[in-house]
Amino acid sequence: MSSTQPKPSRFAPYKEVLAAISQRTRTPLPSLVVSFAVLHELTAILPVVGLFYGARTLGVGESIVHAVAHSPSRSPEAEHEGPPNALLSRIQGTWVEQRFREWMVEGEVRAERVGRRYGLFGFEKGSKAEGATAEARAARAETALASGKIAGDIANAVVAYALTKALLPLRIGLSLYLAPGFSRAFIQPVGSAFTRVFRR
Repeated sequence: MSSTQPKPSRFAPYKEVLAAISQRTRTPLPSLVVSFAVLHELTAILPVVGLFYGARTLGVGESIVHAVAHSPSRSPEAEHEGPPNALLSRIQGTWVEQRFREWMVEGEVRAERVGRRYGLFGFEKGSKAEGATAEARAARAETALASGKIAGDIANAVVAYALTKALLPLRIGLSLYLAPGFSRAFIQPVGSAFTRVFRR
């Protein structure tokens, strides 16, 4: 007989940490988990929006996309241009560049999906993409990034998404730190209010 182990949940690595925090702060574990999940999502949404408008205001989205897309490690014709700054010259050819590039492709796919769904970034609301499969969308996004055809608000959204992904360790730490207080201030009172309503 073969025994299959269940697939660990998304929050499995944090279970022990949250249990320790729950015990130390005397916050009920279920409300602490809900609090962490809410804070984790908030620390994703708020930076994306803030970084999008920051990139839009400063006009840096297109230049960052162009710098990553045309780095000398990716395109030999960009070799003669040289790195745009010292930071890019340090990360070129490293896993940091590769990871950031993956996040930018992922961001372009998500920006297109959101744009088509809500009519943003110059997309018609409710329009369908040519390639329906996730692989086709990812391949199209990679081609767009490599060719430098990502511009305007799409470029700002791509940069905001990639930078938010890069902030993941900080976001997790902040969510864990703020979870007990957020639980006591918001989650437990809301849970108590729901309990009172349904007990009547």
